[in-house]
Amino acid sequence: MSIPYAAMRRLMRELKELKTSPPEGIRVQLSEESALDVEGIIEGPEGTPYQGGFFRVKFEFTEEYPAAPPKCWFATKIFHPNVSNTGEICVNTLKKDWKSSYGIGHILVTIKCLLIYPNPDSALDEEAGKLLQENYENYCERAKLITSVHATPKAPPPEFGTSSAPTDTLNTPAPIVASLASMSPAPHLSSQKGTATPATVTIPLQQSASNTFSAPSSLPSLGNASGEKDGCHVSPAPLGITNPNGPTVIKPNAALSPAKAVKRGAAPGAKRRREAEEGAEAPLNCACPRGLGLLL
Repeated sequence: MSIPYAAMRRLMRELKELKTSPPEGIRVQLSEESALDVEGIIEGPEGTPYQGGFFRVKFEFTEEYPAAPPKCWFATKIFHPNVSNTGEICVNTLKKDWKSSYGIGHILVTIKCLLIYPNPDSALDEEAGKLLQENYENYCERAKLITSVHATPKAPPPEFGTSSAPTDTLNTPAPIVASLASMSPAPHLSSQKGTATPATVTIPLQQSASNTFSAPSSLPSLGNASGEKDGCHVSPAPLGITNPNGPTVIKPNAALSPAKAVKRGAAPGAKRRREAEEGAEAPLNCACPRGLGLLL
C-alpha cells in the first residue's frame, strides 16, 4: 500500500496538525511501523447514548488518495443505524460528496456529527434504524448498553489525558537540540590549579573631561602694591585649588565692606524702657494742653 509523494507530504502535515491542535473530542493515533497506519478516536458526544465511550475508526489509504476518499470503518462495536455489524459507515462524505480538499480531520468530525444526528432512512443496521423510528427510549437503552460494554474503558485513552507538546519542541530535530545543548563559551584555564575560570577583561580607566578641575593660571594677590607681605598672616589655600604664584595672604587690617544694618522690631518691654529714658532726659513741659498736672 503506497500513495504519491505529494499526497504523503500532505497527509503527514495534516496528522501533525491533528496532534498539536485537534478538534474537540477527536484524537489520532499513529503507528511506529507505518506512517499510513492511522487510527482516529472519537469521544462520545454529551447528551447522546454514546456519552462516556471512545470509538476507534481505522483508515486505509489507496493510490488514488486524495482524489478518492480513504476507506474507513469502526473498529469499536457500536449500535447505530448508519453503522453495520462489520463497522462499515454510511455517510455521503465518504461517497458522492467527497472532495480532494477534505482530509482525515473532516472525516472524523463528520462521523462525530453522525453520532448526534443518526439517519434511519439510509440505515445499514435495520434493527437500529427501525427501533430508532418506533421507540426512541428503547433505542437509547440498547445503544447505552453496547457503549458501556465495548466502548467504555476503565480510563480514557492517553491521547485524551495528556496535553500536546509545545510546537517548538515538535519542530526542532533531536540532533539540533543535542548540539545546541553541548555548546558553551570557552573557559579560561588557570595554570596553577587547572580549573576553569572565566576570563577577565581589564579596561584601563581614562580621565574624563567633566571630572577634571583645572585651576586658573593666576589668582589676584591680596598684598599691597609693592608686594610686601610684612604683618600679613599666610592662610592655607582652599581645598582642591592650587595657587601657582604662592600662598594666599590676608591682611589683618584689611577694610571690610560695611555690613548692612538689619532693622528688627524691638520687643514691647524694651520699647517702653527706651521711651521712659527719653522722657527723663527731656525737660518737663508743665503746660499740658489738657490741664493735667505732674504727679510726683
